[in-house]
Amino acid sequence: MEVASSQNGSSIMWFFRDKGFDDKSINEMFRKCKRLQGVQKETASENWAYLKSIGIQERKLPSVVSRCPKILTLGLNEKLVPMVECLATLGTKRHEVAYAIARFPHIISHSVEEKLCPLLAFFQALGVPEKQLGKMILLNPRLISYSIESKLTEIVDFLASLGLTREGMIGKVLSKYPFIMGYSVDKRLRPTSEFLKSVGLSGTDLQTVAMNFPEVLCRDVSKILRPNFAYLERCGFGDRQIAALVAGYPPVLIKSIKNSLEPRIRFLVEVMGRQIEEVANYPDFFRHGLKKRLELRHRLLKEKDVTCSLSEMLDCNHKKFLLKFGLFKGFA
Repeated sequence: MEVASSQNGSSIMWFFRDKGFDDKSINEMFRKCKRLQGVQKETASENWAYLKSIGIQERKLPSVVSRCPKILTLGLNEKLVPMVECLATLGTKRHEVAYAIARFPHIISHSVEEKLCPLLAFFQALGVPEKQLGKMILLNPRLISYSIESKLTEIVDFLASLGLTREGMIGKVLSKYPFIMGYSVDKRLRPTSEFLKSVGLSGTDLQTVAMNFPEVLCRDVSKILRPNFAYLERCGFGDRQIAALVAGYPPVLIKSIKNSLEPRIRFLVEVMGRQIEEVANYPDFFRHGLKKRLELRHRLLKEKDVTCSLSEMLDCNHKKFLLKFGLFKGFA
């Protein structure tokens, strides 16, 4: 598609070329946003300068504008400034607003009154603390593009079906992991929860997963959870042991097999000389860092010829660990 050769079209073409855009990129922006053909160069220049003034780096501006060319057509004082100032008042820092816009430029093309205010009211009704509102939206700025009626309400209803209350608990889940609202209930969240039930998790366990590790609900069963389950089976864990592992530390089903699970299991068996049954009794084993905690503490205990359980070894900070086993002198 070729850009109209009107005087105004030619003027805006020169504006884009001056900003480093090639003709292919310019034509693509005109295809995305028909209003560009009628925009005044002065308006585009003014909006470009404003975006730069709020902290968006000039080298990132072409990417921002090419993804949402509509930004250059909007009234500066009618649209852009009100949205930016509203976001900046949500207990956030100005550079965070700039970062959110760079990630999802469409956020400032939406109306404060029609989109942002209803969205904030929706989250407040769910018990999301006021201080968390801005952080949620700036962490996942796509939230502003979701329909409250057809998208967000469905997520809330799903979480309520797990037994979470709408007065606080659901709000905590959403503020803890705002990205959960970008997933489909039918294609992702419900299939994952059904899989977790199938491996032995109770309704209470599922609530714990949602409250403490909501990201687990967002992972693909076929690509991540099922392969991790199969790996644990190959390691020799029985079904009940795997259920205990997942209930005790749900991320065990989404951790990288190659980079996380396998190195820890190998260290446990080959270096520490322990049985995998010990991990079934202490699922938090997979939470601890291999180098900074497991290897270091095992070495210190071995030097003193100390024997203890995994929980005794790992369930405390390093100072308490040294005190518990009288290792201060040796460590100093």
